[in-house]
Amino acid sequence: MAKIVPIRGVRYSTEKSGPLERLTAPPYDVIDAAGQREYYARSPYNVIRLEYGEVREHDDAADNRYTRARGFLLSWLREGILVHEEKPAVYFYEQEFPAKGRLLVRSGLIAGVGLEDYAAGIILPHEETLSKDKADRLELLRHCEANFSPIFGLYDDPEQNVARLAAQFKKDRPAVAFRDEKGESHRLWVVTDEAALRQIKTFFAGQKIYLADGHHRYETALAFAKEMKAAGRGNFDFCLMTLVNLHDPGLLIFPTHRLIKNVAGFEPESFLEALGKIFTVEKVAAGQEALAAELALLQKYQDTYNAFLLYLGENRLLRLRVPRRPEHEMMRKLYPARSAAWRRLDVAVLQGLVLETILGIGSEARAGGDNLAYTRSEEEALAAVDAGTFQAAFFLNPTQVEEVIAVAAAGEKMPQKSTYFFPKLVTGLVINDFSR
Repeated sequence: MAKIVPIRGVRYSTEKSGPLERLTAPPYDVIDAAGQREYYARSPYNVIRLEYGEVREHDDAADNRYTRARGFLLSWLREGILVHEEKPAVYFYEQEFPAKGRLLVRSGLIAGVGLEDYAAGIILPHEETLSKDKADRLELLRHCEANFSPIFGLYDDPEQNVARLAAQFKKDRPAVAFRDEKGESHRLWVVTDEAALRQIKTFFAGQKIYLADGHHRYETALAFAKEMKAAGRGNFDFCLMTLVNLHDPGLLIFPTHRLIKNVAGFEPESFLEALGKIFTVEKVAAGQEALAAELALLQKYQDTYNAFLLYLGENRLLRLRVPRRPEHEMMRKLYPARSAAWRRLDVAVLQGLVLETILGIGSEARAGGDNLAYTRSEEEALAAVDAGTFQAAFFLNPTQVEEVIAVAAAGEKMPQKSTYFFPKLVTGLVINDFSR
């Protein structure tokens, strides 16, 4: 089943590069232009120059974000800014973070993981991907032949076998320990012990890996490995992952809310009338504090109902719900080839019964972004509708881990932006250089 590959990981030598909190960054897909400039300014050695380099006005085939990333990587290795591990290793990792008024710790294992086609049923995705993002990541891989940020994978270990093994090493002082600007603490233990590596390989040989985040990077790594194999080059048949137990107490999923815009002929009263034919519609108190209370109540409905909050502006907040079981008859008619697990998802019900059936926002419109946008900020969603930038906002419950696994196990993918695993993994802690 899943193949674990110890790697001679590349890490910053802080004696030459400076403190790690100035060198790491989030994955590329959550960094906007302002964030990119901020990470560039933090340090001349910040990993942003490798992971998500700036585009310049006069870029050409010889000088562009990809060639510059390769240049930085090679020069930093020559100068000792970045240093390879002396022996092949895996890494136990802890990410401590504040969330919902608590301090949580999410534990992971950083390693190379053997690449497999999805059809093999060993590495299982759960979300759709976009070709534009994959093209960008493929160019970066072609130029640098390195993974700068780990893919986020999940595995099923209710007996906590990996955690018990990790505990033996966590008695020692971590090789890396720092706190970043978001208040998250990062701790890393380097494991080169051959007996421990054998235990880890043996355990994962009986596991499937569920992709939580990084689908674009995984599919890119797989395409790159096949490209290299066709060119007669080997040793590219794995990628860098951080693996987290499904039963880890620090594993959190946050919702991504939907914003509606530019729907021709949109009229709130007729929209509510159409919703009332499918959902139980109840008007509730509006405002920031009231919304927070309603979102908490919404989660209590989660096992029984597909439930949403709808904001139409002018302090009009409504609760929509429909029984989750049995699944809605319209969902069976709309998606007869889908599994029951997929058809019962909140995001699928919203997509099928509201976006497509009532508002006419089909797959092309969703992909193009003409009628649909996403946000994780409730405050931002309320303000956007009040400002008239958007016509309506839908607030969702977080997708449950069990739902992610059920859909992936059925060989299906969720609608885009179905999950937001919080927090994002850090980039720049460990780099995988295929040359070693």
